[in-house]
Amino acid sequence: MEEGRSQGHVQQTIVSMLKIKNECIRVFLAEALCTFSMMVFGLGSVAQVVTGNGAFGEYLSINIGFALGVGMGVHIGGKVSGAHMNAAVSFTMCVFGRLCWKMLPLYVFAQFMGSFFAAGTVFFIYYDAIHHYCGGNFTVSGPKATAGIFATYPAPYLSIYAGFFDQVLGTAMLLLCLMALADQRNKPVVPGGEPVGVGLLVLLIGISLGSNSGYAINPTRDLAPRTFTLIAGWGIEVFRAGNGWWWVPVVAPLFGGVIGAFIYTAFIELHHPDGGSTEMLPINYPECVPLEKYKKGSTDKSV
Repeated sequence: MEEGRSQGHVQQTIVSMLKIKNECIRVFLAEALCTFSMMVFGLGSVAQVVTGNGAFGEYLSINIGFALGVGMGVHIGGKVSGAHMNAAVSFTMCVFGRLCWKMLPLYVFAQFMGSFFAAGTVFFIYYDAIHHYCGGNFTVSGPKATAGIFATYPAPYLSIYAGFFDQVLGTAMLLLCLMALADQRNKPVVPGGEPVGVGLLVLLIGISLGSNSGYAINPTRDLAPRTFTLIAGWGIEVFRAGNGWWWVPVVAPLFGGVIGAFIYTAFIELHHPDGGSTEMLPINYPECVPLEKYKKGSTDKSV
């Protein structure tokens, strides 16, 4: 018994030594991991459809893959980082005072790294399939194009201006509905049901607003894999294609997120009857569980 007690004490000591106590590091790791998971499932579903010539899925399966990936991401990081997995969400939280501005670079970098390594993972897993599909000729456009597995590109008919509005609208609907799902004085998602609610929201956007340009609605989701394809063999064309399309899914979602959150606030949130809670995002909601610690005027501390 004494020996077992001693071993248990040693194990607890080792665990205590390995445990990360710095809140910023914990947030970074959680945000990177949940973004990585979301992107592996999402990009993997695209790779299956493209390289399988439709034998292993179609457009709907891509939407389902990303939606379920987002849901799993919320499960993974929701209680630690809030599982934004989207720079437009993080930026909007800063604009509305729910995330301290100094935390924004941390979130964006974590999301970028998670997406970048997810692209690398999918490329490695599907390398033989991609090589077989395109004959080793990695192209951005044409009948055997494969760059679209990783980043979004506009449909041939889509202009830059229409594409910009497409991304603004998609991200606006994302943030508008996220605000509604979190609003405890309206009709919020049931406690514990956040992953399902957010996943269904992403699925809804994909099946209704996805055909023009792949509904990136997320700067880090698009830029990080695009950067990977630049390095992995597709070349500089990934930034030239679509009349220099690459900047649209980076910039437009930032505007769209703020617009969507503002519309919900102006039309719904500000007009709730007095007497209830004024918190728009509950403290147990994955989008901002730890973010309450980083509101303007608060100080960071290790736990």
